[in-house]
Amino acid sequence: MTTYSAVRTTGIYCRPGCGAKPLAENVSTFELPAAAEAAGYRACLRCRPYRVAGTVADEAPELVCRAVQLIIAGLLDESGEEALGARLGVSARHLRRMFHEHLGVTPDQFARSRRAHFARRLLDDTDLGVADIAFASGFGSLRQFNRAMREIFHASPRALRERRRRGDRLAADGGLVLRLPFTPPYDWDAMSTYLAAHAVPGVESVEDGVYRRTISLDGQPGLLEVGAGGDDHLILRAHLPFWEGVIHVVGRVGQLVGLDHEPVSARAQLAADADLGPLVAARPGIRVPGAWGPFEVAVQAVVRDRLGPEDANEALRKLVEVYGVPVPGLGYGLTHLFPGPEALTGAELVGPLAREVASGNLMLGAGGELGPLEAVTSPRAAQEIALRLGARDAWPFDDEAEHLRPWRSLAAAHRLL
Repeated sequence: MTTYSAVRTTGIYCRPGCGAKPLAENVSTFELPAAAEAAGYRACLRCRPYRVAGTVADEAPELVCRAVQLIIAGLLDESGEEALGARLGVSARHLRRMFHEHLGVTPDQFARSRRAHFARRLLDDTDLGVADIAFASGFGSLRQFNRAMREIFHASPRALRERRRRGDRLAADGGLVLRLPFTPPYDWDAMSTYLAAHAVPGVESVEDGVYRRTISLDGQPGLLEVGAGGDDHLILRAHLPFWEGVIHVVGRVGQLVGLDHEPVSARAQLAADADLGPLVAARPGIRVPGAWGPFEVAVQAVVRDRLGPEDANEALRKLVEVYGVPVPGLGYGLTHLFPGPEALTGAELVGPLAREVASGNLMLGAGGELGPLEAVTSPRAAQEIALRLGARDAWPFDDEAEHLRPWRSLAAAHRLL
């Protein structure tokens, strides 16, 4: 977990590794940039902590982690903390208390900081106009955007763009190119190998270390490409029909490639206790893979659970060809959008799952429960779905590994990859 240092005498907070050398008695620490900002500190201009991927500590309660996932998905863009609490079955007051205790901010403060940091990255890395950046970052209006940027960065968006460094701008010959920051280590080779092995034919592909997939935004097709970048970031190239809400596209990509998890090697001591130490040492930077969409990964898990690997790939290919929306001319083996639950209600293998999701009886994602999943899938498939959707207590493996349950997230990452 990254710890941010805030200097009381300067009012500035920094990330680890910054060259600033304040006196220890003047330093306070925060686990999240949003918490430092809520306490009145502004980001250091030297180390630029807004460019670093911040993750919620594994020790945080499941309720807080689920709420964070819903915020990343955009639930607070058009509703308030009351709606977030209702989705999780708690009061807004209790949710705020939990966030304050474990993150040092309210849900609204967390969401606002996340939008502002993403907007600052767009100001640095792209040539999008200020208005486009405001709505791409999830702000509801230009006035709200300008106010938040002044409060958090103490400057207007235009002034912030003028401060960007020569190497910040990412040249693009098509699409929008963005950095996906992570805290090293990160094993992209292992992640891309896993994604290649589990790719849905026609929807996903991995070639030469670049992961590509089709997506649908409000019914319109788009294309995403993710590949290796630098020591602390991946590169995302997004070909989208519009830029509004890009922050949520980027957030979902981050979840897909495990950027919202700590590296498994950060828990090496636990691994050593579970006789997994040598494996951790051999593969530093492994993350638990996530999912682009809850329903998509649920369909994959059900099909792969019921059929062998080769038969499962062929079944998924047919599902996509028969029920998916064609997207011509993309190349890389990409031909269709993945079908939604309404389209698959009559499909043989996944019809029961699709009908429950389409009717609203089954909620997939951060706010969902594991029990209802097992009614329309197998227990093992339900656990795999939960693991890919971020549940830390999911365990889609044999009972013979029961003695490793205290370290199940750690073991799961290695067993999956």
